[in-house]
Amino acid sequence: MFINESTINQVYDSLNARYGDVEKVRWEKSVKQAAALWTKEDGSQQDFIEFCISNFINDREALKVFFDKVSKYFESIFGLYNKMSQDLRMTVDLNDGELTAIDEMFGAYNPSSHLTEDLFKNKIAFQIILNFPFYSLPEKEKLGNKWSRLDWAYVRLGDFFTSRVPSELIMKASEVQSAADLYISEYNIYMGNLVNDKNETIFSKDKVLITHWGLRDEIKSNYSDIKNGLEKQILIYEVMKRIIDQSIPSEVINKDALLWNPFTNKLIKNNVESDGTPEPDTRYHHLLLNFQSVKSMDAYNPSYPTYILRSFDAGMELTQKQVEDIFIEMCSSKEIKQVASLISKRLGRPLQPFDIWYDGFKTRSTISSETLDATVNKKYPTKVAFEADLPNILLKLDFSPDMAKFITSKIAVDAARGAGHAWGAEMKSEKARLRTRIDSNGMNYKGYNIAIHEFGHNVEQTISLHQVDYYILKGVPSTAFTEALAFIFQKRDLDLLGLTDNNPDKESLATLDIFWQTVEIMGVSLVDMYVWKWLYENPDANEAQLKEAVIRFAKEIWNKYFAEAFGIKDQTILAIYSHMIDYPLYLSAYPIGHLIDFQLEKQLKGKIFADEISRIYSQGKLIPQLWMKNAVGMEVSAKPMLEAVREALNLLK
Repeated sequence: MFINESTINQVYDSLNARYGDVEKVRWEKSVKQAAALWTKEDGSQQDFIEFCISNFINDREALKVFFDKVSKYFESIFGLYNKMSQDLRMTVDLNDGELTAIDEMFGAYNPSSHLTEDLFKNKIAFQIILNFPFYSLPEKEKLGNKWSRLDWAYVRLGDFFTSRVPSELIMKASEVQSAADLYISEYNIYMGNLVNDKNETIFSKDKVLITHWGLRDEIKSNYSDIKNGLEKQILIYEVMKRIIDQSIPSEVINKDALLWNPFTNKLIKNNVESDGTPEPDTRYHHLLLNFQSVKSMDAYNPSYPTYILRSFDAGMELTQKQVEDIFIEMCSSKEIKQVASLISKRLGRPLQPFDIWYDGFKTRSTISSETLDATVNKKYPTKVAFEADLPNILLKLDFSPDMAKFITSKIAVDAARGAGHAWGAEMKSEKARLRTRIDSNGMNYKGYNIAIHEFGHNVEQTISLHQVDYYILKGVPSTAFTEALAFIFQKRDLDLLGLTDNNPDKESLATLDIFWQTVEIMGVSLVDMYVWKWLYENPDANEAQLKEAVIRFAKEIWNKYFAEAFGIKDQTILAIYSHMIDYPLYLSAYPIGHLIDFQLEKQLKGKIFADEISRIYSQGKLIPQLWMKNAVGMEVSAKPMLEAVREALNLLK
């Protein structure tokens, strides 16, 4: 710190003499936080004293006026920067022709990278810090239920400037993540070029799948294929293992010139086999670069001095230990073995590792992928057709015509280059973007399923921007909460197509389905967390060492929580997720989202869906446990799901 204790105490004495101690808690926190971020370039010790005395707002009415003005300015700044980022990434993100080097350069450019630095230089950041102090997560948990909506808005403004990262580091991190995202977006496998040990191709020539999402979803879709499904699933898992250990030939990544046998790892051309060139640990190179880029910011984050803390305490607003404990509670439960036994019985065979993605509890698993594709393709031959139908989808979910029209007027649909994603607006005059894969011959079921998931995100993004009372409170506590609504929408995808399930065991099967999804992604998330702990313990590791660590953790987590239930050890399947490479430490949002989703579904039962969703998601950005108490009457917990699984298993017996 450039500002010393003596200077801080002088400011305290001056403010106390001028205003008394009514606002003492606020100015003591604020001054100390401002001092932690003030540098020599900002001014002398005396300059700091004068700045604090001149700019601390003691009058509550004047503070509200200041807050309203800042809110208006930030909506414009954040909204326009967000729009710029969307425009600059349009060609990179969308299926809109061949990428060129200039597209990638603009896509990696972060137009707001200098914003925080500029706001510190012109002292706007210091004015905000001085009047809206930052509260730690324990403080928010202790005091939050006593705060008014305005108090919460003030606290959230205090979260804006807790670090002072140089713009060049922000820019570098943006470039690194953009490169990793592009690497994943372009990581396609031409399935028609895969051959089995009989040199037979078993996938259609035009099937191209992105890793890991496309490959995983293809495994899921083949549970309904009694004849060839298992062979296809085994072949896909061999591909996944080659990707994880990087023995996959570079010649088959996003290329279709050669046939490839994943079992032998041989390339085939004109019936002649040859060895390929293994991918040179590129997957782990991108993960390592992401770690190095975010770690470089640690020294500039006094409140959250590691990326792990920034991801959990600041991002999820649940500590890493809280999250890990919930995951371990679920993954250690005896219900995993019981559900695994039921799945094995339903399949009529011993479990394979990829049955961690078993999809047979869903109605659609009894419907062939060809039927689903044909139904979707007929209904949505173009993205325009899907976008035009969005209001009708909301009407089916009990939204009023006016509300359905309003929400969908704030959403635009794009054909994605990658697997798909949702990108919310940051100002009320702009639209959220819904991205999903739409081939030239129309939408297929996978693209539709992803689109309904992303539509759930967009509905959350719209409600939590337009129906929240203060702009600074827009959004949700963390990404887990937007994932929860996306899951809720996604589960209704067949109903929205008019394909209903009259199975009397539907509710029990749905419970087992979400449980199985949740423990799977919890295992993946534990690998992700342990890898990041290892990276901080081994900051000088190279790609090969990182690959070895990832594979080791994947096997350890598998052996500890899944091997007994599956009857097979030392599997690496938990290391396949692409999020691990291009969205550092994001994976934990999914299982927490599943738990929230489960608790929200119980709340929605017997109520008007649209009304409850609007009530719950208009809370804005409170901390997770308070948000959940307001939403469903209890905190995020694994217990409701585990209790429901036990009940479902008993009913199905």
